[in-house]
Amino acid sequence: MIGVWGATNEAYAGAASEKPSDIVLVSEQWNAYTEADGSGLGWDLMREIFEPAGIKVASRTEPYTRAVGLVQRGEADAWVGAYEHEVEGTLYPKWHYDTDEIYALGLASRPAPTLKTLGNYRLAWVRGYEYQHYLPNVVHFNEVARRDHILPMLDHARADLYIDARPEVNFILGQTQEPQRFRMTYLMSIPLYLSFADNARGRFLRDVFDERMAQLVRSGKLRVIFTRWHQPYPFDADDAAHKAGPRHDQTS
Repeated sequence: MIGVWGATNEAYAGAASEKPSDIVLVSEQWNAYTEADGSGLGWDLMREIFEPAGIKVASRTEPYTRAVGLVQRGEADAWVGAYEHEVEGTLYPKWHYDTDEIYALGLASRPAPTLKTLGNYRLAWVRGYEYQHYLPNVVHFNEVARRDHILPMLDHARADLYIDARPEVNFILGQTQEPQRFRMTYLMSIPLYLSFADNARGRFLRDVFDERMAQLVRSGKLRVIFTRWHQPYPFDADDAAHKAGPRHDQTS
């Protein structure tokens, strides 16, 4: 395999002169979504999107910020789990393939947050996620390197709320024997995209992605994958017409 496995960027981009036979996708390891062994909802979706079109999916696991950098430098084809127009220097498709349900995790003894009151809280999230660009009214926030010590951070009042997608918040809560001491509060949903390298190969793969997503949403064929992983299907009647931007839903 070329590109991320040691060839020069020029050689990697040069493969775009012919139809690519593979796509190198890079992602952070997310539980039951993009596991390092190639399992998970996200990887199953990618295989269903690309492989019937004759493009083999090759997955690679890296921290989020490194995944973004690899694509910006043309050393991988796309990264998984991008928010629309999240960074410059990469290509975004018309279609999203999933949505991130964003939750706030805090102590149950504290008032539940809303989008309007987020400015009253000291927030924390994983470095590189840039939630300040998507959540309204953010004033105080800190970025953490890892998810290992989120519950002690909340217990010792080093932050009021931790912000993350629902699967990661569930994983964190699974680390305590007293989950009732904490509260998950839904904040909003954000469409998830692939973000492609800005080169000829990336443009070709982006167009394949959009064509395949249009076919798959129209046929409903992706639904079985979401059902298999017990996750909500993001293209029901109110979502079938593609939404270009984040949905700013709010808890009551």
